[in-house]
Amino acid sequence: MTIDPSVQPGGFAGRQPISHDEVLKLRQQMWADGSISPEEASRLFQLNDEVAPSSEWTDFFVEAMCDFLIARGQPRGFVTMTDAVWLQHHVTRDGRVESHAELELLVKLLERAESVPETLKDFALAQIEQIVLTGAGPTRTGGDMQPGRIDDAEVALLRRMIFAPAGDGPAKVSRAEAEMLFRLKDATLGKANSDDWPRFFVQAIANHLMAHQSYTPTAEAAARIEQPYKPNPLGVVFKQMGRERASDAEVEAMLFGDDEAKIAAHQAAVAADGTVTGDEANWLQRLFDADGARDELEQALLDFLAEDGARPF
Repeated sequence: MTIDPSVQPGGFAGRQPISHDEVLKLRQQMWADGSISPEEASRLFQLNDEVAPSSEWTDFFVEAMCDFLIARGQPRGFVTMTDAVWLQHHVTRDGRVESHAELELLVKLLERAESVPETLKDFALAQIEQIVLTGAGPTRTGGDMQPGRIDDAEVALLRRMIFAPAGDGPAKVSRAEAEMLFRLKDATLGKANSDDWPRFFVQAIANHLMAHQSYTPTAEAAARIEQPYKPNPLGVVFKQMGRERASDAEVEAMLFGDDEAKIAAHQAAVAADGTVTGDEANWLQRLFDADGARDELEQALLDFLAEDGARPF
């Protein structure tokens, strides 16, 4: 199946608006045979450069590209490294993310996919960091090009990315994410930032220090779970722990173990993660000491932690 000739190169020269009927025709053609080919996906990126921005085009472009990338994973929903590289190439072929549609695609893919390569997560977050530092990018509208400030749209995108299901631990802010937030905090001090930024910064760093992250399966483990006829699907989990297989007793405990014991073990793990360890305290102290001064957001973080009984120093 091919894209209709009416939307071949030149069909939207000069970034002409795309009509409702043209978007509808594309929708019908794209899913006519139930799948989107790599050639068609590349052509959609070309069209994204040619058509005038609109919410209708963005919705279609993001939906189509997410379906294309998610459907290719094995198992479905696990975006491959090859496809992640392909996506980064198309998004940055002009040097950086230029359109709202491309930025929304990165965020929505993190929200819809089961998992994406860590490099793609880092790439997506780096786009927001660069917009904040340079003042230029698709989140900046109305001539607001002031660098070194963070606005409402950027805080909202950061929240969506960091806590997306395919993010770096969807229930817990990772150390890399926390350090990126500290860089943004240092770069935007004293600026007319979003009113939501201080709260988000404090809660995100506290989450990194004290939240509990349950086990999330890899693509291999998920594939084995989807094929229960294969022997010992739980063995994949134990291989990740550096062991060849679970013992019969361990398998029996995992499948039929005492519920009260499982609950108690989970509660103990949550409680352990809810304390600030010595390593975490040293990490936080290094970030606090980096600029030689205690700023208001750092103090707000310490006050927030103290309310939960955590005093790292």
